[in-house]
Amino acid sequence: MRELILGGARSGKSALAEQYAIASGLDVAYLATAEVRDGEMAARIAHHRERRPDHWHCIEEPLQLAAALRQQAGAERCLLVDCLTLWLSNLLEAGDEVFERERTALLETLPQLPGRVIFVSNEVGLGVIPLGELTRRFCDESGRLHQAVAALCDRVTFVTAGLPMILKGNNE
Repeated sequence: MRELILGGARSGKSALAEQYAIASGLDVAYLATAEVRDGEMAARIAHHRERRPDHWHCIEEPLQLAAALRQQAGAERCLLVDCLTLWLSNLLEAGDEVFERERTALLETLPQLPGRVIFVSNEVGLGVIPLGELTRRFCDESGRLHQAVAALCDRVTFVTAGLPMILKGNNE
């Protein structure tokens, strides 16, 4: 089963994904896409680490997500990717060639993965149109990525105020 969980900042999307991973009863590998670049991000990462069970495998991969997914996937494994929007930021910063290659690799890899895969991502397209060119591109690419991943997922959930709303699939 492949799933996408979307929501705004502090919506409860990561906590929901972690609950689903635990409930799966499978061996869990947590794929983290964030990089520590400042104190505030270090605190966010530490908060996420504290919430996760100690026996989960943690793989930090800021760019080559498709390769990490292929390496970690298995029929009896749940992969939790947190989060696609941080990964997208890393790709955009790495340049157009890396962005195109890695985005394509993810979309080609996703349908072939065995086991369960849960993606967490920030929905950033509900606000005003940003003023800066890079921010507008990020919002546009984020929306395109979400649409493409959602099309490949069995279930898509939107979380707001800690409340999940199933947009696609059922509540298994």
